[in-house]
Amino acid sequence: MSGGIYSKPIAFAITATVVILIGTSVTMFYPMMTVQMHPKLDSLKPFTALELAGRDIYQREGCVNCHTQTVRPLKTEVMRYGEYSKAGEFAYDRPFLWGSKRTGPDLARIGAKYPDAWHVKHFLSPQSMFPQSNMPAYAFLKDARLDPEAVEAHMKALGFPYSPGEIQALKEKTDMDALVAYMQVIGAAVKKTAAPAVAAGVIKETHIPNPLANDQKAIARGAELYAKECASCHGPDAKGDIGPSLVDDEFFYIKGDLPDDDYFEVINNGTSEGSVEDGRTARGGMPGYKDSLKKDDIWSIVAFLRSKKAE
Repeated sequence: MSGGIYSKPIAFAITATVVILIGTSVTMFYPMMTVQMHPKLDSLKPFTALELAGRDIYQREGCVNCHTQTVRPLKTEVMRYGEYSKAGEFAYDRPFLWGSKRTGPDLARIGAKYPDAWHVKHFLSPQSMFPQSNMPAYAFLKDARLDPEAVEAHMKALGFPYSPGEIQALKEKTDMDALVAYMQVIGAAVKKTAAPAVAAGVIKETHIPNPLANDQKAIARGAELYAKECASCHGPDAKGDIGPSLVDDEFFYIKGDLPDDDYFEVINNGTSEGSVEDGRTARGGMPGYKDSLKKDDIWSIVAFLRSKKAE
């Protein structure tokens, strides 16, 4: 026994190496080639020509240096950014843009969170939306035209489907259009947690009054919070900008105002396309503030808006 392979160091080393390589291939390399190791969400689609052009601009401008695109399965991250990232949502990401540093917020769930106009305004001047932001402005993107031939070459290289008409349409698009299109598709394949279903047309029978109505301190506090959180979308005078006016006689595109608790619920929960509030259907595009504002803060904003309506 002692005269076997154990007494031949070279032969033993070669044999051990071969066995380890075979084991590694069976347990690691082969599984990587199977379909099960490359999951894809059913709702995930290849990038369109415009979205891919925007992704290229995202890389070109170094956005990945300040923003991540992955939410870790940690309670704190899920509470702040939304559903944790799934392997199947990155099937068409070549390369991955997960990033490693969050100078700015994570963008994994940015898709469909805000309307296109919000992103345009933000890229033109980040500080107009968030005064404390240190993000540079990208206003030059709105004047830069896309190169359809370069985009088509990228589509072919990555094997993404496209049509000649889709490529031709890029002649009328700018780098800003492309980047916004890419923003809107990031994480869009992951279904967002839906609020309890409410049938359109169903109207509440009872309402909760604002406990801070006509409270002057609350109104003053609401004015401060509105300027900080809401003015960039609804205008400094609440008469509308990216978002609709909050001081007219209309709610969710239907004539006739609604009670204070409906305002509270919209601010608290945000809106998504198709969501319903007291019988009226929203078009989406507003984030909820339940994780960043206290209930009294939201009631204060509502009290402030009511004071503006009374002017």
